Amino acid sequence: MYELKTLLPQFDIKLPTCMYELKNVSLSVGSAPCSENADAAAILQRQEKVLKQLEELKAQLSLMRKGLGVKVCDKSVQQTTACNNGGLKEVPLHDVVVNGHPNFIPYALLALKNAWRDLYTIDVKTFTHSTMADIGPAAREFEANLAKIAVNESLPKIKVTLIWKNCEHTEMISSPTMYVPIYGEVNIIRYLGRVGPAEYRYENSPLCNEIDAVLDICYQLLRCNTHKSQVAMVRLLDKRLNDQQYFGGNQMSVADIGVYSSLIRMPTIKDKDLTPALLAWRKRAKLITQI
Repeated sequence: MYELKTLLPQFDIKLPTCMYELKNVSLSVGSAPCSENADAAAILQRQEKVLKQLEELKAQLSLMRKGLGVKVCDKSVQQTTACNNGGLKEVPLHDVVVNGHPNFIPYALLALKNAWRDLYTIDVKTFTHSTMADIGPAAREFEANLAKIAVNESLPKIKVTLIWKNCEHTEMISSPTMYVPIYGEVNIIRYLGRVGPAEYRYENSPLCNEIDAVLDICYQLLRCNTHKSQVAMVRLLDKRLNDQQYFGGNQMSVADIGVYSSLIRMPTIKDKDLTPALLAWRKRAKLITQI
């Protein structure tokens, strides 16, 4: 056969000296089995030692948690979901940041804070971004109403930082390490409904699809460009309400929060555009949301 010249030139490679050198534990032809097996046994021994240390550390953390009186499902610990979450891993609930424009005030935060007054605390702090020269009277009134509701430290709590910003969409950042925004007030309501009090979590409810459908209508309502299309969405909401007291049945749900906040944000929708059933519902919802 023809002998081919090497395509790559010979380099004098200098190996770094800052790394550990590992022995070859694989058995090769002509190698001594005893020495190789001894090396493999040493690695297994080190692994067992590390695993034992991890178990001891886990036991120490458990004792510390017990000494502090912290339980997995205790209300003093912020959780992502309830204890009966289908086997999902419980992780601490991170504080969230909401970026919103003063022209699109997220009234759902105030409505949820009032509705959950005795169940769950939403601690909202507001700031103004440098892109906003003035947030306007409506946003200032919104801030004042938020401040009127006292923070109950004995209840489970989520901290929300609301930043008035010159942004196109209301967005929520739920991860402190990754910029993965949740766009739209309706989707923020869905998120808070999953981490809030058990009475408002609807994923395991038989009305889950119905509540999601109502929130979808709210999402479309906020994006209607004409009054005619807005009234059409209101008619869809009226059909969803039927003869119920609330959109989630006979009890308040996050669907009612979404509809109530959406109607406040649509000043073009007057009382004459609402059906008698929706007007009666709005009176009941106002007693809870207090907006």
